[in-house]
Amino acid sequence: MHNVVVLALDGVVPFELGIPARILGVARGPADEPLYRVITCGVDGGPVRTAADYSIVVDHDAGALAWADTVVIPPSHALEDVYESGVLRPELATALARIRPGTRLVAICTGAYVLAAAGLLTGRPVTTHWRQAERLQRLFPEVRVDPDVLFVDDGDVLTSAGVGAGVDLCLHIVRRDHGSDVANDVARMCVVPPWREGGQAQYIRRPVPEVSRHGTAPTRAWALEHLDEPLVLADLAAHARVSVRTFTRQFRAEVGQSPGRWLTVQRVELARRLLETTDLPIDLVALRAGLGTGASLRQHLHVAVGVAPHTYRRTFRAQPARSSGGR
Repeated sequence: MHNVVVLALDGVVPFELGIPARILGVARGPADEPLYRVITCGVDGGPVRTAADYSIVVDHDAGALAWADTVVIPPSHALEDVYESGVLRPELATALARIRPGTRLVAICTGAYVLAAAGLLTGRPVTTHWRQAERLQRLFPEVRVDPDVLFVDDGDVLTSAGVGAGVDLCLHIVRRDHGSDVANDVARMCVVPPWREGGQAQYIRRPVPEVSRHGTAPTRAWALEHLDEPLVLADLAAHARVSVRTFTRQFRAEVGQSPGRWLTVQRVELARRLLETTDLPIDLVALRAGLGTGASLRQHLHVAVGVAPHTYRRTFRAQPARSSGGR
């Protein structure tokens, strides 16, 4: 069994602390055997203060890090000194030194600061919460910070953006370790999406564009009704009655994505709905979604959710809802 050790630091955020046990702990093999053993440890084994109005008692101290196959560092609100100086407290540095070489390292949100301060992210591509990305890059210039993505998989080092992105990352770990079927089962059990399109750039607060007749919302609504047509950027700009350059700038400001990327996402979403709700042949689903051919649909769907259309249809085909009331 794969041993996962979650390091709970003082000030830990309870939601993120619970993600590994909730997601990885649900994963089961073909004989319904658990695939991960998830335990939580503290630096000294004593009570750990959380960022909420309570403390927790953990059963293990940092010695557990020595036999972990994967170590997860959730964010803490009590590491201001690390966030400001980039230097670990001696007791935390000593705890992290117990991790064996080759252990898989996972940071959720600002947990990336801890790994960076320990010198474990040098030269690595990473991410963190979008509000902290600029400071992480400034504090650790040797780290390659990508502020736009939900998570980064760099082999034995994986990092995620904030809160819900930790769920995305843990589902990705299950998918990478055991395949899409197991990960999809976990997502179903936890009632979360098996895969989220887009990146955290869509959540960044931007100035709201002035409302005008040149806004892109009417064009987006029009495009959604014509996804089966070969729409290109010039078509969208013409519908909005602005230049391609102006349309692209306004679209990014309002949506947080390029028009081309947005179109692809909407077409994949339409294809998923058709797979879930109809018996249309795969080639016809692709045609109606504006993805051209079944081969193109397979490629896009594999990027989006990691499975082929037939597999997706079998796994996600909507079932009639059953009443919870009795007779």
